[in-house]
Amino acid sequence: MNQKIRNFLTSNEMIVVYIIAALAILIGSVNHAFNSISTVVNLARTMLVTLIFAMCEMLVIVSGGIDVSFPAIASLAMIATGNIMLKNGLDNVPLAFLMGAVIGGALGTLNAVLIAVVKMPPLIATLGVSSMTSGATLAIFGAKILTVLPAKLDELYKVSLFTYTNPEGITYSLTVLMLIPIGICLLMWFLLKYTMFGRGIYATGGDIRAARIAGFNVTAIQFFVYIVSGILSGIAGITYMILMRAADPSVLMGSEMMVIAAVVMGGTRITGGHGTVLGTILGVTLISLIKNNLIMLGVPTHFQTFVIGLIMIVGTSITSLKAKHIANSAKI
Repeated sequence: MNQKIRNFLTSNEMIVVYIIAALAILIGSVNHAFNSISTVVNLARTMLVTLIFAMCEMLVIVSGGIDVSFPAIASLAMIATGNIMLKNGLDNVPLAFLMGAVIGGALGTLNAVLIAVVKMPPLIATLGVSSMTSGATLAIFGAKILTVLPAKLDELYKVSLFTYTNPEGITYSLTVLMLIPIGICLLMWFLLKYTMFGRGIYATGGDIRAARIAGFNVTAIQFFVYIVSGILSGIAGITYMILMRAADPSVLMGSEMMVIAAVVMGGTRITGGHGTVLGTILGVTLISLIKNNLIMLGVPTHFQTFVIGLIMIVGTSITSLKAKHIANSAKI
C-alpha cells in the first residue's frame, strides 16, 4: 500500500499538480486579483482550443507518431467553412462543424496514407502536409481575415454555461463551447482505458513489432489516430472561429510546440506507448497558466517562449528518467 501511495505521489500527473499549485500560490501572492472565479473562467477559455489540439496530439504520440499539421488543418477548416457558408447563404451550426470535420478528416487521411502506406517518417509527412495545407489556404482564400460569420454561428458565441460578475461590475462568461473539449476528453479517456482498440494504440506506440505479433492491425490503428487527429483539428478550427468571432488563416500557425510541450509535460512519452488524458489536461492547464499569467510576475511576454521550451525539456527529462528507473527496477 505504501508503495502504491509513493508511486501516486511521484507520478507525472502529481508532479504537474505540484507545479500548478506552486505557480498559482506565487502569482496569487503577487497579484490578489488572480484569486478569483474570473481567473478560472479566463483560464478555461484560454485552454478551450488548445485542449482539443492536445487530445489529438496525445493520441498520435501515444501511438508512436507525431503530428505537426494540426494548426494548418484547423486554419484551412475554419477559413474554408466560413467562406463557403457565407457565399452559399448557409447558416447552420452542426453543418459548420461537419464541414470542418470532413476537411480535417480528409487531410488526416492524407497523413495516414503517407505514414502507414508510403512509410514516410511521421514528422516529415505531417510537416509536408502542414506546409502544403497552409500554402493552399493562402492561395485559395488569401490572407484576409474573415470578420463576418453566419448569424447562428455568431449567436452561439453569446451562449454561456454560466456568468460571473465581480465586485467591480465586470461580467465573465464561460462559453457553452467548453462542452466540446470536455466531451472529447471523456471519449478519449473511454477509448484508451476501456477498449481493446485503445490497448492496441498503446501497444503500437510501445513496440510496433510486438503489437503486430500480438495480433493488432497496426495499419488500421495508424489510419485511425491520424484521421481522428485531422477530424479533431477541423473541429478545433470551427470552435476557434466561433470563439473569436473571426477566421484568421495564420493565427493558429506556430502553436505546435506549445501543444506538444503541454502533452509531454503531462507525462506522455515522446517515444510513444504511454500517456493519459488526465495528464494531458494538467499539462494544458500548466501551459495556459504560464501563457496567461507570467506577466503578473513581471516576466516579459517574449520570455514566455523560453519558459515553455524549458518546461518541454524538463517534462521530457522527467518521463525519460522515470522510464529508465522502471526499466532498471525490472532488471533487478
